[in-house]
Amino acid sequence: MRAQFVVSEISVGLRRNLTMTFAVIVSVALSLALFGGSLLMSDQVSTMKGYWYDKVNVSIFLCNKSDAESDPNCAKGAVTDDQKKDIMSDLDKMSSVVEKVTYESQDEAYKHYKQQFGDSPLASSLTPDQMQESYRIKLKDPQKYQVIATAFDGRDGVQSVQDQKGILDNLFGLLNGMNWAARAVMALMLVVALMLIVNTVRVSAFSRRRETGIMRLVGASGFYIQAPFIMEAAVAGLIGGGVACGFLVVARYFIIDHGLDLSHKLNLINFIGWDAVLTKLPLILATSLLMPALAAFFALRKYLKV
Repeated sequence: MRAQFVVSEISVGLRRNLTMTFAVIVSVALSLALFGGSLLMSDQVSTMKGYWYDKVNVSIFLCNKSDAESDPNCAKGAVTDDQKKDIMSDLDKMSSVVEKVTYESQDEAYKHYKQQFGDSPLASSLTPDQMQESYRIKLKDPQKYQVIATAFDGRDGVQSVQDQKGILDNLFGLLNGMNWAARAVMALMLVVALMLIVNTVRVSAFSRRRETGIMRLVGASGFYIQAPFIMEAAVAGLIGGGVACGFLVVARYFIIDHGLDLSHKLNLINFIGWDAVLTKLPLILATSLLMPALAAFFALRKYLKV
């Protein structure tokens, strides 16, 4: 097959159906940008989970005098020294689950509260004896929170057992929900893009039915006749894929590194790096090339009788 003929036919087809070609490029670009964005969002959530789950603690809050008057869990009074020793002794025996235990006294809890919420009107009315003593437990496996909860929840002197992982799970659940919503929109955009590709190929084949008829009469093979239409769709899709890659690169640069500069404003979040973005670009380009080519191939089997 002469390359010059193929290039000429592709150029003619793209110019002849310029409006529909532009619609294909835009729809492919948007759908693949959402596709790449959803993949990057999954990477971001995984990165955040690995970063934060490694830092979460289980906290055992002990009863104080105020709790003894108002909290049913502390009906037997404030925690005693013997109860604290028993709790610590049992934590030491759970070395297969517990990595580290840190004790926080009422004075330390009051100091930390003042540092974090010193501007709050409530801070001025609190006193150290109103704060709770606690044990901050670093688990070897954050998934084994229930072992600690079962052992200490409801125990004399224990006001509550709190798992910070539960708070993070709610956040990650929200992020995953947003990610699935983006994937649903992406799927809809892909369907729209495929329909546009099929219609574009159909119109292009109809507008050149005389040329294809002549080629068929002179003995041209089916592949020779179909190739310009398939490559026309593939080129349009590849342009859309290139635009989608540009969107992702610009978004990563503008949102995280510069512009919004979230990497500095939200330095507690471990953002994905450029390697995560760059590894997605070949996949997006390959999809942008193969998806329109396959759609065109199957459309031609129906609309171009060769």
